[in-house]
Amino acid sequence: MLFANIVAAVVVSRLATVHGWIIRRRRLVRRLAVTAVVALLLVSGPRLWTTLAARGHVSDEADAPAAAVVIVLGTEVRPDGQPSDRLAGRLDTAAVLVRTGRARVILVSGDGNGGSGDEPAAMTAYLTGPLGVDAWRVVADPFGLDTYDSCLRARTVYGVNRALVVTQSYHVSRAVTLCRHLGLDVDGVTARCPGCSTWLIARKGARDYLASSKAAWDALRRRPAAVRSPVSPGVQDALRK
Repeated sequence: MLFANIVAAVVVSRLATVHGWIIRRRRLVRRLAVTAVVALLLVSGPRLWTTLAARGHVSDEADAPAAAVVIVLGTEVRPDGQPSDRLAGRLDTAAVLVRTGRARVILVSGDGNGGSGDEPAAMTAYLTGPLGVDAWRVVADPFGLDTYDSCLRARTVYGVNRALVVTQSYHVSRAVTLCRHLGLDVDGVTARCPGCSTWLIARKGARDYLASSKAAWDALRRRPAAVRSPVSPGVQDALRK
């Protein structure tokens, strides 16, 4: 009888231990699940915002509406100072918009001291050189350090209220949403992307998915531009010509 009681006590103790472990395991799984859902919402919520807010304001090159100004957002340049394929695609699209009368002035906005080189200088040279755009139509902002700054400075420094904004498909919704949030009446135009592989588009799309969180945070706190500049008459002077 004593032995049976001991065995029963051991079994009960083991069962209690196992039951406790199961309960702790379930709690851990629930916590991990809640954490995963919260993390997903934090990442996906901003992306959903940029996608929905841009709906109805993005067009292909052929269907783009008219605006006096077209903003071209910068990206990497090649070691020889020439635009990368993606940047050249944006500039090609902007030049078509000017040639077809749907825009008059091009505001090239990028990092004048970027890691790959002077983006606005390369953009200006490509537009006025190979693409044959009149030099007076091109205004450069060397302090468009990111999409948010490019949109904000277009309005506050260059006095732009209505514009088209040109960039690739994976980026255009975020650009349109940020610009509109910052008070610009913009429509996005999907840029050409010569030489862009499926892998590159997927990789850039994933990067932009994550960048939407920063965009939402910048918009929420109304971040000032990284570089403060006095008002420039460049765009308005060009429009008067």
